[in-house]
Amino acid sequence: MTAQPVSDQHASDAALPVTLADIEAAAKAIEGQIEHTPLRYSRTLSEITGAQVWIKFENLQFTASFKERGALNKLLSLSNSEKAAGVIAMSAGNHAQGVAYHASRLGIPSTIVMPKGTPFVKIEHTRNFGAKVIIHGETLADADAHARQLEKEQGLTFVHPFDDKHVIAGQGTIGLEIMDALPDFDVMVIPVGGGGLSSGIATAIKARRPATSIIGVEPALYPSLSAELRGEEAKVGGATIAEGIAVKKVGKLTAQILRSLMDKVILVSEDELERAVTLFATVEKSVAEGAGAAGLAALLAEPALFRGRKVVLVLCGGNIDTRLLASVLTRSLVREKRITSVRIIGNDQPGLLARVSTVIGESGGNIIEVFHNRMALDVPAKGAEFDITIETRDALHTQDIIDALTEAGFPPRTA
Repeated sequence: MTAQPVSDQHASDAALPVTLADIEAAAKAIEGQIEHTPLRYSRTLSEITGAQVWIKFENLQFTASFKERGALNKLLSLSNSEKAAGVIAMSAGNHAQGVAYHASRLGIPSTIVMPKGTPFVKIEHTRNFGAKVIIHGETLADADAHARQLEKEQGLTFVHPFDDKHVIAGQGTIGLEIMDALPDFDVMVIPVGGGGLSSGIATAIKARRPATSIIGVEPALYPSLSAELRGEEAKVGGATIAEGIAVKKVGKLTAQILRSLMDKVILVSEDELERAVTLFATVEKSVAEGAGAAGLAALLAEPALFRGRKVVLVLCGGNIDTRLLASVLTRSLVREKRITSVRIIGNDQPGLLARVSTVIGESGGNIIEVFHNRMALDVPAKGAEFDITIETRDALHTQDIIDALTEAGFPPRTA
C-alpha cells in the first residue's frame, strides 16, 4: 500500500541494547527446546510476485508462533528464586501461549492476564498449556495494568511480549537460522507490531550481512512504527485481521534498534492481508494468521520494490480463528468472481426458476443459494425476482454463464 522511508539519522550500532552475541547466546540456550523451522523456496509465489521468495515457516512451532523463542530465552535467564516465585505476562494470544507452554515445561508457575474480549479458544489453549489465566479489563492496556499490579503484590517476574532484551534476542535466533540455511539474499521482510521480532532479526542479519535490506510491514490501520520513526503520535484504530501486530505503540528498546537498522516500512491494506492469507492457504497449503501473512502482503502491495530480488519472508504465526479463515477464503472466491450473485427478474410463472437453473447447470455453474422475492416494489406485480448465488471456475466462466442466461431470455444483473 505505502512504503515509508526510514530516517538516515541512524544511531551507532554499538549503542544498541541487543547484540549479535546476545542472539548467539540465546540460540545456544534454546537449542533443542524449540522447532528449527524450515526455510523453503516458493516457486509459485515467486511467479506471482516477480521476486525470488523464500519462506521461514514459524507457524510450525508447537504453539504455532515464533513467540516461543523469546519467551523461552527470557524464562531461561531467570534466577532460581525468580523461577520459584513464578512469572506473569499480559497477552491476548501468541505470547500467552508461548510463556504458558515453556513455563510449564520448566516447572515455573505462570499467570497470564487476558482482556475480556479474548477469544475463548485462546484462553483454553493458554490454560491447557498450564498457566493460571485471569480475565481482567476491557482492553490490553487494562490487562497490562492489572498484570503489573500483581507483579508487585506477588513478587512475580513480568515477561514482556516484546520490549525486553532477552525476548528480542530470542526472536533474533530466527535470523541466525535463515542465514545458516541461505548463503545470500537481498531483502528480509518482517511483520512489525511491538517490534520484538523485527528488531531481533534485524540485529542478527545486519551484524553479519549489513548490505541486506530490512523492511518492516505494518497494517495500514496501525502504523505505529511508521509514526514512531517520524517522531509523531500514531493514529491507530479499526478492525484488522492482523490483530497480532495491531499495537498502539512500539517498545522503547525496539524503536531504538529499528530506527538504526530498518531500511523501510510498508503499510498494507486489509485487502492485501486477506489475499496473502489466501495465497498461503491455497499455494503453500499452510495456515497463516493475518500478522503471519503480512510479509507476503508487502510483496503484493509493492511488487516493483521486490521484483527480481531474493526475498525472505517470515510466516510468523498460524493462530487464526477458523471462522475468520473461512470468511477470508470465501471472500477471496468472491474477489476472483468464482462466487457471484446475479439477479433475474421475470414473469412469475411456474417453471421460471427451473428454466433458469437448467441454463446455469448446463453451463457448468453450481447454484449455492436462491432468494425468491415477490414483494420488491421495483418488480412488476406479476413478476418475480431471484437473487442467485453461483459458484464457477473463474471470472471467464462466470461471464459465460451470464451470456448464456442473456441468450436464453433471462438477462441478469449482478446483485
